[in-house]
Amino acid sequence: MQNNMLKKRIIPCLDIKDGRTVKGINFVGLRDAGDPVELAKQYALQGADELCFLDITATIEKRETLVPLVKEIASVLNIPFTVGGGINDVKLAKEIIKAGADKIAVNSAAVKRPELINELAQELGSQCVVVAVDTKLIEVDNTDKSTNKVFIGGGRFETDKETITWCKECETRGAGEILLTSMNHDGTKNGFALEITDVLSRELNIPIIASGGGGNTQHFVDLFSKTHASAGLAASIFHFGELPVPDLKNQLNEAGVAVRI
Repeated sequence: MQNNMLKKRIIPCLDIKDGRTVKGINFVGLRDAGDPVELAKQYALQGADELCFLDITATIEKRETLVPLVKEIASVLNIPFTVGGGINDVKLAKEIIKAGADKIAVNSAAVKRPELINELAQELGSQCVVVAVDTKLIEVDNTDKSTNKVFIGGGRFETDKETITWCKECETRGAGEILLTSMNHDGTKNGFALEITDVLSRELNIPIIASGGGGNTQHFVDLFSKTHASAGLAASIFHFGELPVPDLKNQLNEAGVAVRI
């Protein structure tokens, strides 16, 4: 069992809007990618290690994640399953776990009230708590320097938080994993944000899931050989059949990356 835990995970992400799976580029220009229940079923059969289900407009529209949809997806899955979007208290998090999710992901609510991470870890256990961090490399005014800042509200609002500092705080407060999405790379299929992923995966003691930019097998090989990321998460390449999960895993295996086949 221990050996399996060291294997790199491949995680398809289902961004949900109005009960459908959607995908955009740099967080905008969404297009329909299918029925989340059907996609979830397919990914489980194809050998995905986990799934991530994010209700991407829940926070902006100030409504709760679709608990009935979570139940429906959980009923067809036999792999671990994370749910995020609009979770801002322990009560809702418990409902989602009760509906069948293995982990919950928090983002905007945790940035606004960091104590939420402590409360969730205390009630559910750190292993159930994923903090999703949307990061963007931005230039510092009137200098030639740039810094990674945390954004919330589905990438709409910049915060004063620096990404690495925030991720360290999340770990201290009890987060079990960080889901790091590079907004600069999201949907571009030009490769993952290796630099910040590498720094975080070395400086933190909890797993880092890298998201944003996965477009081909080489991008995943680079991710796993040049950083200590524990998992690679992607959406459109899987949803639109460009790189089926079994093909990716076989190619990673051939490239010497330890994955569960």
